[in-house]
Order: sequence, then C-alpha cells, then structure tokens
Amino acid sequence: MSLYVDIKKEFPDFKLSVQVENASGVIALLGGSGCGKSLTLKCIAGIEKPDKGLIMINGKTVFDSEKKINIPPQERQVGYLFQNYALFPTMTVWNNISSVVNRSKHERNEITDAMIKKFQLDGVKKLFPRQISGGQQQRVALARILVREPKILMLDEPFSALDTQLKWHMEQEVASVLAGFEGTTILVSHNRDEVYRLSDKVAVMNNGNIDMIDTKENVFDSPKTLVSAIMTGCKNISVAEKINDFSVKAIDWGIVLKTEKIVPDDVKHIGVRAHHFQWISQIQNVDDNEKKHEDFDKTNYFSCEIHSIINEPFENVLIFSFKDGFKKDTGLQISIQKDICGEWNSRGFVLHIPKDKIICLVD
Repeated sequence: MSLYVDIKKEFPDFKLSVQVENASGVIALLGGSGCGKSLTLKCIAGIEKPDKGLIMINGKTVFDSEKKINIPPQERQVGYLFQNYALFPTMTVWNNISSVVNRSKHERNEITDAMIKKFQLDGVKKLFPRQISGGQQQRVALARILVREPKILMLDEPFSALDTQLKWHMEQEVASVLAGFEGTTILVSHNRDEVYRLSDKVAVMNNGNIDMIDTKENVFDSPKTLVSAIMTGCKNISVAEKINDFSVKAIDWGIVLKTEKIVPDDVKHIGVRAHHFQWISQIQNVDDNEKKHEDFDKTNYFSCEIHSIINEPFENVLIFSFKDGFKKDTGLQISIQKDICGEWNSRGFVLHIPKDKIICLVD
C-alpha cells in the first residue's frame, strides 16, 4: 500500500506546499500548531481541495489538478480518526460501527460483532458515546474506521484529549492496531515522544512546508535544520560560525567546539542534546585523568557555573553557562539526579561535549 502526495494550497495568510511519499508503515507529520499538519490530512482525505497537485493512493489517482480529477472522500478508501472521534451521539456503540458496514444484514452483524470483540467493547456495545469513557470512544472510532478496510489510516492528534495515564494505555492499544494494519498510516502530532514510539518515518512540518523528512532515527539523531532540531527536543542551540572544517564557534555560548564531522560551509546553528553532555563534578578529575593517561584528550571540556536550579519531581534542571565563555546569559540546561545536584551547586562542574554529538544545522 503506497501514498504519494505533491500538493499546494494557498490562503490569504498561509501557503501549504507538501511533498510526501510513503510505501508502507507509519509516517508522522510532526510540527507545532498551525503548521499545516491537519490541513494536509484533509487534502489527502478529500475534505479539502488543493489548488494544484497530485495525490495517489495505492497507485490510484484520487486528485490531479491538471487532469481535473477529484475523487469524493467516501471513494478514496481512507480512514480518518478526527480529534473529537466524530461518533454519532444518538447511536449505540454497536450501531456506530455497524452503520458503516455495507453488507447484507447477516454479514453486517457478524462483522460488527467481530470488531466489537477485537476492540474489547462487549460491555459497552449497548451504550451511547456520552455514556462511555474517552478511551472507549477512541476504540469505537478506530473500530468504525477499520471495519471499512481502508488503504490509508489517518490519525489526527489521536491522544490530545486524553489524560496522561489513559494516553499511555491508548497509545499501546493504537500501536497494536497499527502493527496489524497493512496499509500506510499517517500520524499527526506535536508530541515528539509519541511520534518516535509509533512511527517509522517522520516529516517535520514548518509554516506549510516539509522541513525535513527521513527515517525517525535519522530525524532524531541527525536533524539538518533548526526547526527539526527544536521539534525533536534539542533544548541547547546556539547561533554558529564556521572556523574551519572541524571547528565551529558557538556564538551564543561564547565557546569554540571541535567536531568529528566536517562543518558545513552554510552552518547557521549548532545543537547539543541535554543527554549528550558528559558531566564531571570537579575540574580536578579532568586534570587527574590527563596525568594518568598520556593520550587523554581535553578537547571540548568546559568548566561551568550554575545560575539557577529548577526542581522537578525526580530530577533537577540546571541552568548554566561556561565560565570561560564570553556570554553568561546562555540559558543552557541539563537534567541531573537530585542526590548529586547539591554537590555540584556548591563546587561547580565540568562538562564534556563529545565531538560526534554536536549537531550542525544549516537552516
């Protein structure tokens, strides 16, 4: 099952220009509010009509502006899970599912009963949507979609209306459903964690465009742009200036870093993920290592000072700067265990930034 999308749609204050291709599995559209994620889904589903472009589902053209093809939504074989689930409020759970099964009465009953059992809805099948929980409503909506055997499954912020505990439970249930779905799934989300857990491929969206698209591993491990780095959770970012092929100045931090990979000529920013910092409690530990090991490399070791500590339930976030840096209001942050935070607060600490963990961003 495949999906090909190359569309444009223009509004007075917003332009959508998206190119996406996916053969199978789950592709996530990751981005902030208003970047065009849901609009892209609606164009694929046929709810919105692009101004121009081409959309193909499993080799079949469902939209082509040049050939004036625009297949109605009900004929596109897509399943769209809306944020509010869009259940029929005056129908029971059983009827919500059976109403979309276009078969004989006997077959419709058998198919509906099988779906009720698969999604563990036996105990609520005679109830109305208002009488069941949000998690149960989501299961009903998924069952109603899948009973029509769609080629493309589209999930628009599927967990946004759920509380934290239920969200985790439903994510596991959705993951199980997706594992058994043979078509392409498009997941829309602004949550990088659920995107990473559920998707195979990620398209980062920004202001109506695809900022970066690749496997989830490549997008998270090696983002190429500022937006991609931010959306995948990189909190420590500085404006950058190339010094040479393997050196870059972090202008906002006031330091120079050595890199493992060649610094691009058009580098604009650099980033270091908080969990990639390697920290040492005292400068003396670095000096001791240098004395003990002749080949010890002090490259990218920096003495740091703490400006503030943010208390969180299980760890503390240190806001710090580099002592030798020429800027002190850097806003750099790192999370550490609470039991050692007091020691660092009183004596300062040293950070090592591995050469291979420096992310060079070109836009």
